[in-house]
Amino acid sequence: MLHPELSVVVPVYEEALVLAELHRRLVAALDGCTGRWEIVYVDDGSHDASPLVLGGVVANDARVRVLRFSRNFGHQAAVTAGLEHAMGEAVITIDGDLQDPPELIPELVARWRDGFQVVSAVRTVREGESPVRLVLIRAFYRLLGALASLPLTPDSGDYRLLDRRVVDVLCRLPERHRYVRGLAQWVGFRQCTVAYRRQPRFAGQTKYPYRKLVGLALDGITSFSTAPLRFATYMGFALSLASLALILFALWAKLILGTGPQGWASVVLAVGLLSGAQLLALGIIGLYVGRILDEVRGRPLYVLADDDPNAARRPPQSMAPSTSSAPPVSAPPATRPGGR
Repeated sequence: MLHPELSVVVPVYEEALVLAELHRRLVAALDGCTGRWEIVYVDDGSHDASPLVLGGVVANDARVRVLRFSRNFGHQAAVTAGLEHAMGEAVITIDGDLQDPPELIPELVARWRDGFQVVSAVRTVREGESPVRLVLIRAFYRLLGALASLPLTPDSGDYRLLDRRVVDVLCRLPERHRYVRGLAQWVGFRQCTVAYRRQPRFAGQTKYPYRKLVGLALDGITSFSTAPLRFATYMGFALSLASLALILFALWAKLILGTGPQGWASVVLAVGLLSGAQLLALGIIGLYVGRILDEVRGRPLYVLADDDPNAARRPPQSMAPSTSSAPPVSAPPATRPGGR
C-alpha cells in the first residue's frame, strides 16, 4: 500500500458540533490536491460526543485514523502526537474549530511543491475575537519577537504544512513543554508564509481561555528566550547600585550635614522593594527550574487510551497501557517515505 502524500493532523477537544462540517470540508480540500491523503484526528480527552462522532467518521472512511488520549494532555501534546503518527510525505496541522479554513490547504500544498519545506499560515485578520483578547495576543507576539533568540513569524499559529524531513526532526526533539509553532521555525529549512483571514468559530466555545493562553505564552517565552533570567540579574544589579547610593547618602547626611534620615517609612519602603524584587527574581528562576524538573522526570508527553487502534505504532514519547505483566517489547519503527 502506498504511503499517503498528505497527512492532516487535527487536535480535537470537545468539538462534537464542528466535526461533521470540518471533516466534509477537509475531504473536499484534500481531494482537490491529491488522491493519496489521510486525516489523523487526535482526541485530547474529550468528554462530549466527539469520540462517537469520530468513531462514525472512521467507520465510513479508511483514510481516517483517530488517536485517543487517556485524559486531556493539552493542545501542543495533541499536535505532537499527530506528527509522530502521521505517515504522509507532508503533514498539515490544523485546529479542529474551523477558524482555520481547510480551503487554504491547496495553496499550502502548492508552495510545498514549489520547494518550501515549512509553509506557515499567517493570520492577517481575526474575526470573532474580543478587542481585549486581540490586544493581549498582539502584545504577546510582539513581546516574544523582542525576547526570542531567533526571529519568529508573528501571528502564525499551528496551521502550517511541514515536509516529512521537518516532521522527523521535530519528532526527535525531546522537550516536553512544547511550543510547536516556535519549534517549526527553530529547525530551519526553506520556509515561507501564506496569509489568510481567520474565521469565527463554527460552533461551540473557545477551548483556549485566558489561563491557557498565559500558559502557552510562558512556554513560548521560556522555550526560546533566557531574557527573563537576564532581567532578574539586571534588576538585582540596579537595586544593589540604588542601595549603595542610599548608604552613601545616609553617611554623607550623618557625617557632613550632621543629620540622618528620620522615621521608619524609608526603611519599610526599602525592605518592601527589595523583598518584592527578590521574590520576583526567585519566581523567574523557579519557572525555569520547574521546566528542568519536568525534563528530568522524563514522563511521557501523552498517554494513549487502551482502545486506540493505532497503539501498536508507538512513538518515542507516547505511552500505551500494557495488556499483560510481561515487559514491553519494542516493535521496529514503521518505514516512512523520505522527504522531498
